[in-house]
Amino acid sequence: MDTSTLYDFAPLAKVALAGIVLAAGPLAWIWLRHRGGQAAAHLRALTLLTLFLTFDLVLFGAFTRLSDSGLGCPDWPGCYGSATPLGAQVQIDAAQTALPSGPVTHGKAWVEMTHRYLAIGVGVLITVLALANWLALRRDRETAVSPWWATTTLAWVCVQGAFGALTVTMKLYPAIVTAHLLGGMMLLALLAAQAEAHARVVLRVPPGLRRSVYAVCVLGAVQIALGGWVSTNYAVLACSDFPTCHGSWWPAMDFEEGFALRRELGRASSGAWLPFDALAAIHYVHRLFAYVLIAALLLLAWRMHRAAHAEGAPALRTWGFALAGVAAWQFASGLSNVILGWPLPAALAHTAGAAALVVLLTVLVVRMHEGRRSVAPQGGFAVPARLTP
Repeated sequence: MDTSTLYDFAPLAKVALAGIVLAAGPLAWIWLRHRGGQAAAHLRALTLLTLFLTFDLVLFGAFTRLSDSGLGCPDWPGCYGSATPLGAQVQIDAAQTALPSGPVTHGKAWVEMTHRYLAIGVGVLITVLALANWLALRRDRETAVSPWWATTTLAWVCVQGAFGALTVTMKLYPAIVTAHLLGGMMLLALLAAQAEAHARVVLRVPPGLRRSVYAVCVLGAVQIALGGWVSTNYAVLACSDFPTCHGSWWPAMDFEEGFALRRELGRASSGAWLPFDALAAIHYVHRLFAYVLIAALLLLAWRMHRAAHAEGAPALRTWGFALAGVAAWQFASGLSNVILGWPLPAALAHTAGAAALVVLLTVLVVRMHEGRRSVAPQGGFAVPARLTP
C-alpha cells in the first residue's frame, strides 16, 4: 500500500461509534447492578470491570498477532478507508486472490477490526473512569481516591493507541509491536493499581520480603519484554527441543542481529534476511531468563509461606500459593509451545499467564505500600486510607 494511504481518517467517527456502543453495555450493567449504591462502589466496580475487559483485550491482541491478522486491514483506523471490512470487500477480495495465504483475507480483516473496536471500547471506559474520579474528588475530598490514577491511565491508553496505529502502518515492525505488547501490560498494571486504590486493602510484609517482591517485579518486566520480542519475531520454534536447543546447551546464536531494535520484521539491520542464529538467540535468552524468573517466584513463594507462620499473617501464605501457581502455569504453557509446535491455545495461555503475573504483582506491591503507611495488624483488611500514584 502506498504510504499516503496508510492513514485514512474518513471512517474515524464510525469506528469510534462502534467502540462507544461496545462500552455502553458494561456502563449500563454497572449502573443497573449498583443503582442506588454509593459512588465509591460504582467506581470500584467499573474499575474492576475495565480491568477484566482490558485483560481480555490483551489476549485478543495476542490472538490477532498469533493468527497473523495484524495486517488484515493494512491502513488505520479503518479498513481500506471503510469503517468495517464490509465496505472493503473489493480490496480484500483482490488481496486475497493475489495471495490466498497472505496477511489480508476476509477473516483476518474482521479479527483486526474487532480488535480495534474492542480497544476503542476500553478507551471509552477509561475516559469515563477519569471523569468520574475527578467528579468524586469534588464531592468528597477526604475519602475519594486520587483521580491522578485514572488520569495517568487515560494518558497511557492514548499512547497505547498510537502504538497500535504504528503497529499497522509500520508493517509489524518488531520494536513497535513489542512496545505495544508492553504497553498493554502497563495498562493492566495501572488499572490494577487503581482498583486497589479503591479497595484500600493493606498487607504487612517484612522488609526483607518486600525487597524480594520488588526484585521479582524487575525480573518479571524483563522476562515479559523478552517474551514479547520472541513473539513479535516469530522465534518460538527457533529451538524445537527441550531442555537443549538443537541438541546443544549453548547453540550457535547471533545476539547482535537478534537484539537489534532498528530493523524490519524478518530482516537484519543490514536489510538482508534475518539469520536463523539470530532467532535462536532470541528464543534461548528468553528460555534461560525464564529459569531465573521461575526460580525467583518459587523462592519468593516459599519465603512467604515461612513468613506466614513466623509473622502470623495467613494472607502471605495465600500470596505464596498464587505466585507459585503462576510460575507453574508459565512453565507448563511455555514448554507446551516448544514441544507441541506452538499451538494457539498454548500461546494464548502463556500470554494470559504473563498478564496474570502483572496483575498479581501490582496488587501485591500496592497492598505492601499501603501496609507500610498504615498502622494495621498483620494480614489484610480494609482501612480508611488514601492512595496517591
